[in-house]
Amino acid sequence: MCRNIKTLFNFEPPATEAEIQASALQFVRKLSGFNTPSQANDAAFARAVEEVADAARRLLTSLQTQAPPRDREIEAAKARERSAARFGPR
Repeated sequence: MCRNIKTLFNFEPPATEAEIQASALQFVRKLSGFNTPSQANDAAFARAVEEVADAARRLLTSLQTQAPPRDREIEAAKARERSAARFGPR
């Protein structure tokens, strides 16, 4: 899976529309192998991004958990720590 796609469920505040769109775009880019599609494929690419974003929205609104919402800043700090441990400080 593409490393740029972030977990969007169970955060406070909830995932924004921009985050959902960005994840959908990354997913479609990964599947298609195109960073930017040609003009011939642009409509199909854009349609796929919208369909994936719609599916992601439906999924996020239907999921349930008993766990408390995670804090974005704390999760980002943990990710930075993992990255530093793996690749060294930057």
